[in-house]
Amino acid sequence: MVERNKGFQIAANVIMILLSAMCIVPFILLIMSSITKENVLLKYGYSFWPREISFDAYKTLLVESGSIVRGYIISALVTVVGTVANLTLTTLFAYPLSRKDLPGKAFFSFVIFFTMLFNGGLVPSYMMWTGIFHIKNTIWALIIPNLLMGAFYVIMMRTYFTTNIPDAVIEAARIDGAGEWRILAKIVLPMSTPIIATLALLVGLGYWNDWLNGLYYINNDKLYSIQVLLNKMLLDVQYLMSGASGGALTQNITLPATGIKMAVAVMGALPILVVYPFFQKYFVKGIVIGAVKG
Repeated sequence: MVERNKGFQIAANVIMILLSAMCIVPFILLIMSSITKENVLLKYGYSFWPREISFDAYKTLLVESGSIVRGYIISALVTVVGTVANLTLTTLFAYPLSRKDLPGKAFFSFVIFFTMLFNGGLVPSYMMWTGIFHIKNTIWALIIPNLLMGAFYVIMMRTYFTTNIPDAVIEAARIDGAGEWRILAKIVLPMSTPIIATLALLVGLGYWNDWLNGLYYINNDKLYSIQVLLNKMLLDVQYLMSGASGGALTQNITLPATGIKMAVAVMGALPILVVYPFFQKYFVKGIVIGAVKG
């Protein structure tokens, strides 16, 4: 029996090492490609060890270093505010739906489910946000559309509340005189650390990686998030390299177009790669606590 468990443990460790390598190796290749000289990259392809190291791609991007710093600040602000707002609204919607005695529960459940299947489309959404709510060229354009609350996250949290928060605990709190707000704050949320941590991670990544809202609703370059800014820089480089701006200009410049694509990906993902290990500690801790309480 001991030998069987030992064999299973070795096999599990080998599988986890392989899966980890599959996640880490592409990032290493991405970083190495971003610091490889352009002509070497085009001639020999991607390599884990550059034949000639060059930081021209990063130098080209950092010409607008002030804009990049501002873009990081805006992305961080939008991610924090958007994640907090999303979790707040999701919780306030999911908790009532998890209660069996909610009046009109079937109707509200249908409404949230309906939004998963149908939406008004891009043009009506754009007209609504810009013509009625007037969020164009404001910071709210990066927070509200598409990301402020999702039906899938509401269903995830509602399901967690239903399956992991015992009705007996809720009833005991009500007998002791606790109202719904007190039950939610003192009982439900402390017992829901795993789902809150999970949704915080998913929503935060969604806000950080979002560039469509900036593309649709933002024309002011001072409000560009880092993803929108890097995407704009990449399009500008591709435009120059295509020769659309005139042959004389493209003959006098050498832009590391392929390296810039890699550098853009690195600069966009770098903050998440730095922050995630610290966040993961609380994420894993929340799962453990939730498992013990369950």
